Amino acid sequence: MTSEITLFVNPTAGRGRGAHAAQPAASALRAAGFSVRTVLGENAEDALVRAREAVAGGTGALVAVGGDGMAHLALQAVGGTRTPLGLVAVGTGNDFARALGLPVRDPAAAGRVIAEALKGARLRDVDLGRVDGTWFGTVLASGFDSRVNDRGNRMRWPTGRFKYDLAMLAELAAFTPVPYRMTLDDGEVREIEATLVAVGNGSSYGGGMKICADADLADGLFDITVVGDCSRTTLLTVFPKVYKGTHLDHPKVTVHRAAKVELVAQGITGYADGEPLGPLPLTAECIPGAARVAVP
Repeated sequence: MTSEITLFVNPTAGRGRGAHAAQPAASALRAAGFSVRTVLGENAEDALVRAREAVAGGTGALVAVGGDGMAHLALQAVGGTRTPLGLVAVGTGNDFARALGLPVRDPAAAGRVIAEALKGARLRDVDLGRVDGTWFGTVLASGFDSRVNDRGNRMRWPTGRFKYDLAMLAELAAFTPVPYRMTLDDGEVREIEATLVAVGNGSSYGGGMKICADADLADGLFDITVVGDCSRTTLLTVFPKVYKGTHLDHPKVTVHRAAKVELVAQGITGYADGEPLGPLPLTAECIPGAARVAVP
């Protein structure tokens, strides 16, 4: 492995924590003997082009500094390659880093973990989801949760997590279950009424909401959580349990496991790693061992 690694930085992550986090992470990597060069980019598209160029050029690792959005962008550069990915998680959610047991909001510690993993070849091959060539590491969301994202993204005020809390209240007042057609592993088409369908490669989204609590990053399968046709009262009962994963025991919740899932519904946007994929229908495939990540 080459000793030159690439730091992939989102300066705006976590209300500016990305820019501040880059320095201690880079210092920890340099102290371990690595040569570090930084990729910023003028925007996400430009940054991704530069990251892909670094991967194609043989960089020893791509180290993403930011939140789940930055991890998602980095996956587009390293997915399907053998280039190791390191995560310095300083964003709002950090669900992919949490799933890997990595430090959160401690860039110096994350830099040390990555350096030790690269030097000691402590690298783990994990599965990724893929939708039309786009990789994702955590959860593909659709339904109530994606409509909350839609509304939150349209809101200019307030900022931060509170915006999505308000968006959730607004969607809760207006929401009705959605007719879905779901097909698992090219089997029979299932017609269901659902509040949401979450396709989990990882276990959580939204900063620790364990919607697919038992998902395994290395089993070659998605955990697909279906929350059925809930009333608002039932949804208010079920939703808080998501933070501990205990919602899976509720009679309105079912879990399926499959390597491929097709979702069809009207007026629903799919979000993966918190990033919009586009409107349903979407087909997601679980690709075993598609990414190599630095772990403790």
